[in-house]
Amino acid sequence: MKTLIKLAIVALIANATWHLLVAYTAYYKFRDGVESATLYSAGKNEDQLRSRILELAAQFEVPVTEQNFTLHREGSHIIVEGSFVRRVDLLPFFTYPWPFSWHVDTFTFDQSAPPAK
Repeated sequence: MKTLIKLAIVALIANATWHLLVAYTAYYKFRDGVESATLYSAGKNEDQLRSRILELAAQFEVPVTEQNFTLHREGSHIIVEGSFVRRVDLLPFFTYPWPFSWHVDTFTFDQSAPPAK
């Protein structure tokens, strides 16, 4: 009987760990995608960059809308900040609203410029 209880506890911990891993993996992929999008956004305006961020959110199934983030651009300097809440199933019968936030501060990289010597 003790072994059964221990196995049940291990299964619950493994389940919660798995669901958190899935949520954090999507979050980090999304954040890295936003960083790449801003880094290589030379020649794109703010609306195109906002659209790309929303495309990334849909691609990685992250609940981000235009109201969840801000985008500030001064020349080649871009700052994107945002947050969202994702519901994570920590237990089979318990869902927790897990908050995520990100801050991306980059300078655009102009691919058409010749390399520095």
